[in-house]
Amino acid sequence: MAGSLFDQLQKAGLVDEKKAKKVKKQKYQQAKQKKGKKGEVVVSEATLLAEQAAKQKAEQDRKLNLERQQQQEKKAQQAAVGQMIESNCLKNYEGKLAYNFVDGSAVKTLNVAQKIHKQLIVETLRIARFKGGYVLLTEEAAQKIQQRDASVLIPLAGQDDSLSEEDKDYYAQFEVPDDLVW
Repeated sequence: MAGSLFDQLQKAGLVDEKKAKKVKKQKYQQAKQKKGKKGEVVVSEATLLAEQAAKQKAEQDRKLNLERQQQQEKKAQQAAVGQMIESNCLKNYEGKLAYNFVDGSAVKTLNVAQKIHKQLIVETLRIARFKGGYVLLTEEAAQKIQQRDASVLIPLAGQDDSLSEEDKDYYAQFEVPDDLVW
């Protein structure tokens, strides 16, 4: 069984001289097409499509990884905010006085002690949403939390900007007593 594969196939009668020359010619033409003019490599359309598909897949993977990273950072930030609230919230503030505040479009009520009520009025304490309820925080802790996620804090009452200057001047005539509880 000496000789090349072609010789063996020819002896077996599977290949003749004509087919062999045709296959050699096709191989030569393919090699010539790959080289192109003056040694340049000709890139086939299939290769270009494959490269393009690989680039698109890499871009999609990069975007997905970026989204996952952002979600993980957001979860870590929420966990940090939750831990800060839990460690800085006031305990035993319950009392008989009702303190009303606005959360979104609903008016909520917290029953607090008189000392806590006064601190809420002068805004040295802040209210935050936490685990489906509300907790009280000191102003320093609230500022740290606001830097990370301001959405958990209940906005301060502040001044109402919806009134015109005329209305503000008119209502300024009427003094509001300091001990008014609503």
